[in-house]
Amino acid sequence: MKKIFAPGCALMIYKPELGTKMLEFINSDLGDIDEHLICCRHEPNLDKGTQIINTCAGCDRRYRELYEGITTISLWEVLAKSKTFPFPDYKGKEMTILDACPTRDQDRVHNAVRELLKRMNIVLVEPEKTRTKGTCCGDSFYGVLPVEQVKEQMKKRAQEMPTEEVAVYCVSCTKSMYIGGKKPRYLVDLLFGEETIIGIFEPDEWHEQINNFISEH
Repeated sequence: MKKIFAPGCALMIYKPELGTKMLEFINSDLGDIDEHLICCRHEPNLDKGTQIINTCAGCDRRYRELYEGITTISLWEVLAKSKTFPFPDYKGKEMTILDACPTRDQDRVHNAVRELLKRMNIVLVEPEKTRTKGTCCGDSFYGVLPVEQVKEQMKKRAQEMPTEEVAVYCVSCTKSMYIGGKKPRYLVDLLFGEETIIGIFEPDEWHEQINNFISEH
């Protein structure tokens, strides 16, 4: 089975250097893996039987559902089985978690993410609505509701988080949790011992930035 690594548009906008670091590790751990930078909203032009290693929950769902003969595995699942990744030690720091909507029905992803947090010595405090019963961070309402109502949904979801720091594995979720008054910790940042940088977070500006990137890729 041919495997490729798709870092996803949001990570390449956010911190492309972390996408590069992750590709380098995957190559050292699994062998020669190519990078795939065509956005999942466009025809991937991949051979049937290809498996895509992804970091983006949206990519995971779209490749699974839209393109015949393409399968997915999250980066989190790959790392959860790794015996060589140098996991940092957060010394029992408490965090809660926000599960990404596109993988709400994917226990394999939920389990892998929690295994990674455990291997980084992060104590997880689960919110009441979590895993397959989790609810949207609010970003999915963008384009459906007025922006101010979208931000109210973000604040509502953030208020349901039982700790200040929220582990997330979707870049858009970091924006939502920040707007909601929490401190988001993006999983790729956690894996490399980096702080999560919010950057552009207003919904109109963020979606314009990501849509422009999608059009170019």
